[in-house]
Amino acid sequence: MSAVSDRLPTFPWDKLEPYKKTAAAHPDGIVDLSVGTPVDPVPELIQKALVAAADSPGYPTVWGTPELRDALTAWVERRLGARDVTHRHVLPIVGSKELVAWLPTQLGLGPGDKVAYPRLAYPTYEVGARLARAEYEVYDDPTTDLGPTDLKLLWLNSPSNPTGRVLSKEELTRTVAWAREHGVLIFSDECYIELGWEADPVSVLHPDVCGGSYEGIVSVHSLSKRSNLAGYRAAFLAGDPEVLGPLLQIRKHGGMMTSAPTQAAVVAALGDDTHVREQRERYLARRTALREALVRHGFRIEHSEASLYLWATREESCWDTVAHLADLGILVAPGDFYGTAGETFVRVALTATDERVAAAVARL
Repeated sequence: MSAVSDRLPTFPWDKLEPYKKTAAAHPDGIVDLSVGTPVDPVPELIQKALVAAADSPGYPTVWGTPELRDALTAWVERRLGARDVTHRHVLPIVGSKELVAWLPTQLGLGPGDKVAYPRLAYPTYEVGARLARAEYEVYDDPTTDLGPTDLKLLWLNSPSNPTGRVLSKEELTRTVAWAREHGVLIFSDECYIELGWEADPVSVLHPDVCGGSYEGIVSVHSLSKRSNLAGYRAAFLAGDPEVLGPLLQIRKHGGMMTSAPTQAAVVAALGDDTHVREQRERYLARRTALREALVRHGFRIEHSEASLYLWATREESCWDTVAHLADLGILVAPGDFYGTAGETFVRVALTATDERVAAAVARL
C-alpha cells in the first residue's frame, strides 16, 4: 500500500502556521480571516430542535426520517425553483466535505477514469480524485477546455470557493447540455447559493437550466454557512434519483448516517428563512467594511459577487501578501492553496465577529 504522502497533497493549512504565530503576536490579538468557519451563534429554534431530539438511542437511517426528506424536497422546490421533487431526489450527507472527498470512490471511479474541476477550486475535489486513484484535470470552461473521453465526473462550483464567482444561467445551461451530450455526470457544489451579493446564483436544478429533467445532474448543499451549522455536519444532495439511489445503498453499507438530533435540527433550519436573512445581513455588513478597507489599502478585488470570501490581490506573490497582513495581525489564506492560478491572490473570509472585523479594518 502506497504511503499517504504519495496519494495526497500536503495538507495546505499546515503551511500557514508560521504566519499564524506572527499574526497572533499582534498587541491587539489575531484577526483570523483564513478559514471560513462560522463564528455566530446557532439560531435558537435550531438548537431547540436538536435538544428536543437528544433522546435518540437508536441508529438513525442513512436516508433520514420522512420529516427530513419532506423538508429537503420542500426547500429545493421553494428556494431553487426545482419542480416535481420527490424523496427519491434527495439524500442527506454528513457534511459536504465528506461527500466531495469520497464521491469518486463511491461512484466506482478508479485508474483510467477522469474527474474535472475548476482551475481555481476547493482542494478537496483533487483529494477525492486521488483517493479513488482516478485522474484529474482542471478547466476554465468545461465545454471548450475538456475532452469528454474518459471524463466521468464534472464538478461545478457556483458560487465559487475561493473566488466568489457566480456562473450565469446561460453558462450552466450550456454546460449541462454539453455534459448530457457526452454522458458526463455533473455534481454542482452550490453550498454558498444563498449568499449572493452582486449576483443571484442559480442552481443546476432550475428548470431553465436543466429543462425540467434531473438526468445526469446532482447539486450539493450545506447548512454550515446559511445556518451556522458547520459543527453539526449537516448537508444534502438533490438531483438524479438514478445516481442518488446507488449512492444511498453504498452509504448504507458504509454507515454514513447523519445523527438523529442533527436531522431534526435540519428540519427546523430549512423551514425557517428569517434566520438566514439575519445572517446574510451580518455577512453583508462585514463584507462591505472589509472590501472598502482592502481597496483603500491597495488591493484589487476580483469576482467575489457571492460566497463568504473576498478574492483580493496586490499583484505580488500571495505569500508576500500573507506575510504583510500577518505583520498587521491579520491572517488570510494564500491563493495558491486553490491552484497555481491563484498565486498572486489571497482569500479573505468574512467569518469573524463584528469586533474582529472592525479591528482588521482599523489596522488596514
